[in-house]
Amino acid sequence: MNLTERAKAPTPKFFRILRTIGLSLLAVSGSIIAAPIALPASIVTIAGYVAVAGGVLSAVSQVTVDDQVKNEIQKDGEVK
Repeated sequence: MNLTERAKAPTPKFFRILRTIGLSLLAVSGSIIAAPIALPASIVTIAGYVAVAGGVLSAVSQVTVDDQVKNEIQKDGEVK
């Protein structure tokens, strides 16, 4: 099962929730980083770290596949 098949396969509900949380963290931290007002350097630095964490959380959650679906894909060789 390659990365493309994993990305197209259904994601379990728990990981869909984690993906949404990661995307939300990414959006909030992106707005803090791009804010037109002057913010303390520590807040901008923390927002950068949160952006990285949100991106990683979203990426890992997206390629997580349910075991049943994974076994079916390996048997059939196609994503349903």
